[in-house]
Amino acid sequence: MPIDGEVDQLNAGSLSRVRLGARVALLAVLAVTLGPATAFAQIYAWRDANGTLVLSDRELNTPTKIYEVPGAPSYRTTTADDRGASSPRFDDFVLAHAQRHSLRPELVRAVIQVESGYNPGATSPKGAMGLMQLMPSTARDLGVRNAYDPLENIRGGVAYLRTLLDQFNGNEELALAAYNAGAGAVNKYGGTIPPYRETRDYVSRIQGKAGTNIGARSVIYRITELVDGEEVVRYSNQRPARGTTYEVVQRRRAIEE
Repeated sequence: MPIDGEVDQLNAGSLSRVRLGARVALLAVLAVTLGPATAFAQIYAWRDANGTLVLSDRELNTPTKIYEVPGAPSYRTTTADDRGASSPRFDDFVLAHAQRHSLRPELVRAVIQVESGYNPGATSPKGAMGLMQLMPSTARDLGVRNAYDPLENIRGGVAYLRTLLDQFNGNEELALAAYNAGAGAVNKYGGTIPPYRETRDYVSRIQGKAGTNIGARSVIYRITELVDGEEVVRYSNQRPARGTTYEVVQRRRAIEE
């Protein structure tokens, strides 16, 4: 049987292990949300008035500015994370697929920014993956094998956004609401944005970054072509040549603001 001093040592050791475990867990959170963290750094955590977890590498006794972590709305930090402000390495993918599906590139960029903060390894608590946060079932339906591969993710996400735009007659607000809450939710509320705070904030944030598309005449054609014996679908705002198989999937007025 250990003497009192030994018991104190054991208790202190157990407490140290508990503290170390908590510290490692917090470092893991920072590694996911903010990128590499300094080894052995002390991490401080507290809840703000809204119950949001705030993380810092220093103890604070005075008020300080708090920043949102892109793609992780339940977390805040004391250091701004601007990695998603400009990601030219993905822009070629965005432009190519936006053009193929006749989408505004700025709309695609805004979706990526709001969904993941341009973090290709982002995973939501619900299991959405990658830059455009594709759910596993959606990724499978779109033929996306690796949702964490930026090219595959953007290809699938843009195609999915195009499908939603077609479903809601080119209405970007409804397509974005469906991207966030599901097409069923939009239909449930009579073809309007569902009264969910998260969904309304989501639509507003994206439109704030991409502008809106309501006003100028816009016609989108869905063109089906035979390439090497296989049907290939593409979208265009240019009227197809005579003899080409196509259908009009969007005919509305749109104004860019």
